[in-house]
Amino acid sequence: MTPAPTPTPLLSVRGLRVSYATRGGPVRAVHGVDLDVAPGEIVALVGESGSGKSTTAHAITGLLPPGGRVDAGQILFAGQDLAALSEKELRAVRGARIGLVPQDPAVSLNPVQRVGPQVAEALRVHRLADRRTAAQRALELLARAGLPDPATQARRYPHELSGGMRQRALIAVALAGEPRLVIADEPTSALDVTVQKAVLDHLQRLARESGTAILLVTHDLGVAADRADRIAVMSDGEIVEQGPTARVLTTPVVPYTRRLLHSVPRLDATPIAPPVPAPAGPPLLRAEHLTKEFPLPRTAGGPRTLRAVDDVSVTVRRGETVALVGESGSGKSTTARLVLRLTAPTAGRIVFDGEDLTDARGTRLRALRRRAQLVYQNPYSSLDPRLTVGDIVAEPLRSFRVADRAGRAARVAALLDRVALPASVRDRRPAELSGGQRQRVAIARALALSPDLVVCDEPVSALDVSVQAQILRLLVELQADTGVAYLFVSHDMAVVRRLAHRVLVLRAGRVVEEAAADTLFDAPAHPYTRELLAAVPGRGVSR
Repeated sequence: MTPAPTPTPLLSVRGLRVSYATRGGPVRAVHGVDLDVAPGEIVALVGESGSGKSTTAHAITGLLPPGGRVDAGQILFAGQDLAALSEKELRAVRGARIGLVPQDPAVSLNPVQRVGPQVAEALRVHRLADRRTAAQRALELLARAGLPDPATQARRYPHELSGGMRQRALIAVALAGEPRLVIADEPTSALDVTVQKAVLDHLQRLARESGTAILLVTHDLGVAADRADRIAVMSDGEIVEQGPTARVLTTPVVPYTRRLLHSVPRLDATPIAPPVPAPAGPPLLRAEHLTKEFPLPRTAGGPRTLRAVDDVSVTVRRGETVALVGESGSGKSTTARLVLRLTAPTAGRIVFDGEDLTDARGTRLRALRRRAQLVYQNPYSSLDPRLTVGDIVAEPLRSFRVADRAGRAARVAALLDRVALPASVRDRRPAELSGGQRQRVAIARALALSPDLVVCDEPVSALDVSVQAQILRLLVELQADTGVAYLFVSHDMAVVRRLAHRVLVLRAGRVVEEAAADTLFDAPAHPYTRELLAAVPGRGVSR
């Protein structure tokens, strides 16, 4: 039988070398990358944070940050070498022929423009719609990207949407021009599993039905296992292994790939959370009947409100990890902000270590800040770009006048070591770090004051699987050593399985199920919980 002919690649990268100019001289980020993507094919580019995945994607689209340059190689797209094009010529390719879903929605969306007009603008720029039809077409694209109630969400600003909703808006922008190639840089890292499945289903349909080529840049091997036709594994700026997905997952050649596969969180993995100490005294945190309403844009029918949190109650004991899970927009992050008093509840009561802090101000609220810390969802916007890493981690210590300069320096060094960052990052700024490295800095900052409670809002969603496993073990070790409690907000059910003692499932602002972790994962009672578990990717990843 004659083998099927190999399809001609739409994208063919050969000998790509990229470097960044730094104060200490040029640093090689990508060296000698060869990569093909054929029409209708999904190729996953996987690897750890800092391996060169995103740099390769940005080099292809001509969107390297300042200081970055392509030193050598060809980037052939439909036979045209993109590396040889001028910026003006590249602009004609980007958006219309190559769509990019960037990694960070908070930075990529215009904060002073409503979401709908930003999608409509992409249509008008590429002359795919006029001013009259662009608005309606934008609503259709937002709906296809999985955004609920697109007519309402289109009239909101990016900061009024959850992280997952912002990511879906970016996907709508990327697909507006119906490009031949879509480069998706961590497109689902901020999405819950059900919406992740819907978005990936949509990308897969584009590949199968329209012949769209897709380069999927991801640290999530579960997503790669479920969706990719081929996988290319990157490490230290090189592709160390590539091949058909089934072969790479079942018989990996290099030890690095085997280590990545071993680190993938799984629903059937053994939980690593330490035993919860016997109850002694009142719970550390007790939130009762929390409700939070936000005003929505006015319509012809008059003012409206969104009830983001609706009668939610949660209790966290010392040394316990309680997880809040649910879809993007379910109220998880808003509940977390409420219990920390970062936003005021519309109704309800918040008691911390026996003290009612629902209406606390001034000194009482500052005391809560020292004992309860937050790891934010987004490492790109939560770190001050003007400060060095050392100053960022030391900031809480200075604010609460903990130790002298030498003591703070020693504490910073110890914290960076605990979150698996080399001492050399201390004098670097956030812009010089990868996304995963930035999130580790954020975790180190949250741990600086040795708090009683840490609210973790998607703390590992930006991390590659091996560092994710390190951070989860770190959180567990800290809990075993210090008795710290965690309120853990996540859309990643496999991560929650490993870490949580109890789980609350939220949907549309309400708790639909609450149970011990073992009970919830082994015998979920609510249909929505079963739907979340069924949507978890990567069931075919072998150890």
